[in-house]
Amino acid sequence: MATEGNAVVGNARRRALRSVFPVTRVQARTLLSRVRLRIGAAVLAACCWSAALVKGLLAVSSSLASVLLAQVKAEWVLNLYPDAAEAGGCFVPSRRRPSMGVRGFAKDPERSRVEAARRARGRLRRYCAANRLNRLGTLTYGPPFCTDPVVVRRDVAVFFRALRAELGSEPLAYVWVPELHADGERFHVHFAVGKYVPRGLIEASWGHGFVHIKLLSDLPVGSGSVAEARKAAGYLSKYVGKAIDAEASGHRPFGSHRYDLAQGFTPAVQRIAGRTASEVVDLACEQMGARPSWSWNSDEVEDWKGAPAIAVRWDG
Repeated sequence: MATEGNAVVGNARRRALRSVFPVTRVQARTLLSRVRLRIGAAVLAACCWSAALVKGLLAVSSSLASVLLAQVKAEWVLNLYPDAAEAGGCFVPSRRRPSMGVRGFAKDPERSRVEAARRARGRLRRYCAANRLNRLGTLTYGPPFCTDPVVVRRDVAVFFRALRAELGSEPLAYVWVPELHADGERFHVHFAVGKYVPRGLIEASWGHGFVHIKLLSDLPVGSGSVAEARKAAGYLSKYVGKAIDAEASGHRPFGSHRYDLAQGFTPAVQRIAGRTASEVVDLACEQMGARPSWSWNSDEVEDWKGAPAIAVRWDG
């Protein structure tokens, strides 16, 4: 009786299930097989995708590791400025330390000030020498004078536009440096150009006060335009150094323009690499067609803290 009862209950359950899922046993098995195949295909696809992802990550990691661990070739690198007749460079080690510097105040303000002045002198010298800027002038303000560096910059821009117009709108290379008077408030401007400009044109183009023209002297007989331009750059660099000192002492806004120059006249540079300092200098001499008339080596400086460095110049 119990067996018959169980059978009746089982049949009743099957009829109830068929009423909900009206499929035969064969159809159910077929459906289950399809579900299993789809689940298997999905699992297989997921495995393949995971394998591809892992492979890609390994490739990226390998590339990154090769970049981080690769040995950079140790060599001397010299930057040659043919138009400025000078070159400078240093030794680049095989393994370079990554830069961890952040913008902000320098850890050693004094060294930072010295380095800023050195870089400014170099840029000014190369620019003046390459463009043969060997004529100096000074622009001063008459009453009520000028104490605003923004106004100075605007007035100088107008001055050089007017001067170019007076000269027939020809391209004009120039550099100018603002300087504060001894009172620490009033400005005047020093500038250099590479061609003769009549004093009357300079006065008419300025129109804010007085004009002074400085003649370069104390140069050896036979000095060329490059030597004259380097001396002009030396004068201007002195005023740039005063601006950097004024920033350090708080008498001048930090980041204000220390000097400015005409765009489009930046001297071209050639990069020369070699195993030794003498090798890169020899290669530069081949480019210049002569041996340098002046040279400098960091070995000559006591307690030199940077990488080994060299600099050479040729007569122009």
